[in-house]
Amino acid sequence: MPPERKKSGYYYPNKFARITLEAMEEVMGENGLNAILNLAGLSEYIGNFPPDNLEKEFDFADYTALNIALEEMYGPRGGRGLALRAGRATFAQGLRAFGALAGVGDLAFKVLPLNAKLKIGVPAMANIFSQFSDQISNVYDEGSDKIIYTLERCPMCWERQSDRAVCFVGQGLLQEGLRWVSGGSEFKVDMETCIAKGDDMGRYAIYKEPIS
Repeated sequence: MPPERKKSGYYYPNKFARITLEAMEEVMGENGLNAILNLAGLSEYIGNFPPDNLEKEFDFADYTALNIALEEMYGPRGGRGLALRAGRATFAQGLRAFGALAGVGDLAFKVLPLNAKLKIGVPAMANIFSQFSDQISNVYDEGSDKIIYTLERCPMCWERQSDRAVCFVGQGLLQEGLRWVSGGSEFKVDMETCIAKGDDMGRYAIYKEPIS
């Protein structure tokens, strides 16, 4: 039994956690997810996902435990691949509905040039998290070839220490979000900094030129 973990006091809404667990189940199957939940000390969610509501009740420390368990079970390389896939599935399965709320899905948006879509769509994604959760994200477009998406308070590496960046679920989520915002293009997203390895905040570099 994993030791009792200290809670962060910061939360995702139940719906976000539920979407993530459903996405992980899609990627690794029911047995795989159950094993991850056991390893993370979150067995109360086996067959009993958080409710489908926006109450902020899923602690960042528990979300981090999911990420750690993924890596412990599948190793750094396997865990990274699964986390990226789970992140992409998380956006595809549920968070895109929030994008529509932000006006990113309507017809007027779809006919904008790509650069305008990115200028509106990436901050809209950050605003979803800032509005509905205790995650703090900002977007900086300095007119260069990339946009910087920050995590000043991160749910994926709460109190975690590592010698490398570890927040791959967010990387996958951004990749899929960008694909949706752009109408089907793939973009390179790099993790430049990560709180887990001692940086002041997490930073994802989104390259504006699509790779496909």
